[in-house]
Amino acid sequence: MGFEFTNRLKKLPPYLFVEIDKAKRIAAAEGRDIIDLGIGDPDEPTPKEVIDALHKAAQDSKNHHYPLDQGSSVFRERIARWYRERFQISLDPEKEILPLLGSKEGISHLPLAFINPGDVSLVPDPCYPPYKGGTILAGGIPYLMPLIEKNNFLPDLKKIEKLALKKAKIIYINYPNNPTSSVCEKGFFEDVAIFAKKYNLIVASDAAYSEVSFDDYRPESFLKAEGGKDAGVEFHSLSKTCNMTGWRVGFACGNEKIIAGLAKVKSNIDSGVFNAIQMAGVTALDIADKHLERMNKVYQGRRDALIDGLSKLGWVIKKPKATFYIWAALPKRHKSSIDFARMALDKADVIITPGIGFGESGEGYVRFALTVSKEKIQEAVQRLKKVF
Repeated sequence: MGFEFTNRLKKLPPYLFVEIDKAKRIAAAEGRDIIDLGIGDPDEPTPKEVIDALHKAAQDSKNHHYPLDQGSSVFRERIARWYRERFQISLDPEKEILPLLGSKEGISHLPLAFINPGDVSLVPDPCYPPYKGGTILAGGIPYLMPLIEKNNFLPDLKKIEKLALKKAKIIYINYPNNPTSSVCEKGFFEDVAIFAKKYNLIVASDAAYSEVSFDDYRPESFLKAEGGKDAGVEFHSLSKTCNMTGWRVGFACGNEKIIAGLAKVKSNIDSGVFNAIQMAGVTALDIADKHLERMNKVYQGRRDALIDGLSKLGWVIKKPKATFYIWAALPKRHKSSIDFARMALDKADVIITPGIGFGESGEGYVRFALTVSKEKIQEAVQRLKKVF
């Protein structure tokens, strides 16, 4: 029968990680021993305390019903306390916090509340794909802000075209950044808040990696910038903070009108986060500091093993202060990130992510995820000798 996708769906690029997973499955079916440094899915299990909390909450029949659209008050109050302790920011649990089915879901749905067909979202390039995808599905137009190395992978707000600013409704920012692993200082957040006020923009700050950091560096919150809470919302995820990727739980915090708009969209699309998982989220925030102290040491050891190993191959890469990614410019004789990634898979049985998959400005780079053991990373380095 002649079913056709909508024009919005046709405009979506292939989702990068689906393509990577397809290549991985084909290689595995051929019996090859693949080392996957592609997708940022933590390899270590969810902490036992969180699993025990889920088990206990799941046994309570009161949790077997539809959750409230705005989420459990207990979870929201714990999020507010975490924000106060972590960032010294006060949030109203009733109006300024919204639990999500993972931060990706909230990021993707935000444009449905504030983007009309033809409106613009200001999107970093390269970027996490849902910034573009959510905008396109809402009928909006992504306007790309190049992130380049000489500018420390920060968007140059002064170079955004005036015509785009007239139509813009949302600006996405993401620090610590995926895929570039770059960080920003508080001054950048303050500049964004001023810029957003001038052009009446919503700031969507993706802070999924705020808790994965090294070398005594502690990322800040956009909401802490002067005018930050007036201008936008911040998205957090327990996926990276507590190894809960498959659980699908995160939260948005900030301006109450923006939170209300996102909540209205969600009430028409989903029925909220399972109450037992929200209770497990409370425990996750209770133990986050202890868990992260250990995990960040693990990731730092993996970071050092990969970069030190690649440097011995002649590949000079700066050590990032945050995220569990390494963003590396291609070795000199290589030009195409797709060709290099394909060569790494074909010749070395190592999966890495081509930078072009995150946007045009990602060409010339590849991303490594530090989500396999240190021993596997060291083995991957040895295998990658075949592509030099």
